[in-house]
Amino acid sequence: QVQLVESGGGLVQPGGSLRLSCAASGSIFSIYTMAWYRQAPGKGRELVASVTSGYNIDYADSVKGRFTISRDNAKNMVYLEMNNLKPEDTAVYYCNAFARIYGDSWGQGTPVTVSS
Repeated sequence: QVQLVESGGGLVQPGGSLRLSCAASGSIFSIYTMAWYRQAPGKGRELVASVTSGYNIDYADSVKGRFTISRDNAKNMVYLEMNNLKPEDTAVYYCNAFARIYGDSWGQGTPVTVSS
């Protein structure tokens, strides 16, 4: 399985930007579908964006046009560029890796707070 470590969260004002990073280790990174999920206080975990091993990308409707997911297989990294942040984007953001033969792996999460 792969081990995941997120970074880049923090406090930002509405309209601001953040870039989340997820470092992967321990397995063949390129075979995994990588994704970002988030969980707001009192709510369930939701899929924000995903990128497959074939670079097919999908976004939640709530972040389309504002967030961009990317992966760098040479560095075993996945990123989430978040622009025009809104208070409703406040959540703990989790990196996820999925491969059919290994199942799911999760990072520990990085908190994002959007507030003035």
